[in-house]
Amino acid sequence: MKNKTILITGATSGIGYATAKAFAKLGANLILCGRRKEKLKKLSKEIKIPNIILQFDVRNKKEVFNSINNLPIKFKKIDLLINNAGNAHGLDPVHKANLDDWDAMIDSNVKGLMYVSKAIIPFMLKNKSGHIINVGSIAGKEVYPNGSVYCSSKFAVDAFTQGLRIDLNKFGIKVSAINPGLVETEFSLVRFKGNENRAKKVYSGLKPLAAEDVAESIIYIANTSTHVTVADMVLLPSHQANAYVNIRNK
Repeated sequence: MKNKTILITGATSGIGYATAKAFAKLGANLILCGRRKEKLKKLSKEIKIPNIILQFDVRNKKEVFNSINNLPIKFKKIDLLINNAGNAHGLDPVHKANLDDWDAMIDSNVKGLMYVSKAIIPFMLKNKSGHIINVGSIAGKEVYPNGSVYCSSKFAVDAFTQGLRIDLNKFGIKVSAINPGLVETEFSLVRFKGNENRAKKVYSGLKPLAAEDVAESIIYIANTSTHVTVADMVLLPSHQANAYVNIRNK
């Protein structure tokens, strides 16, 4: 990964932050993207290799394309895109769910990922090489109670990833997906709108994945030989059997 240029969305926390730090140790040039400018600046200072920050919300199509199309020349040969930005809002049955929560998830998890991919692909087509890694979820493989729209958004990511792989294969561009189970990040805090007690219960009685575990697997996917594509990886903590079956200590 040394001297490769990598663009990471959602780099301000969680999986994106851990992945940026991990690639920095390998000497990659990083394009750090996110909504929170101060957190991007903090991360940028912590990384001791060339990097640039782009502040935009993936839901905003204009911001996405303006930011990426105006990258400095030295950062325009993008070797790897990690589509990590996304969120969950609410955990309610369909008849009680908030429509604003639905919009937030579909706009970020699906449309945002598509916008960033669409903006980056021309650079990879020009270079006749590249790799896209989409961060999905076990929720894109199995539906769990009260998660219908979040799961729908991640099922869409899975389908879009498969379609990208078909369309881009002939151009020498790899497309992969990583689908983690329970990862202890800000994810549940955002889902429950800052309710720390509800967020902590998600991970109580078991050992979830850490963001660094997912970052390590992303690096593995990115480092395979040119003739090898890890098309789809599901990553679970040992205490988790599937999307909604967990072993919890009493």
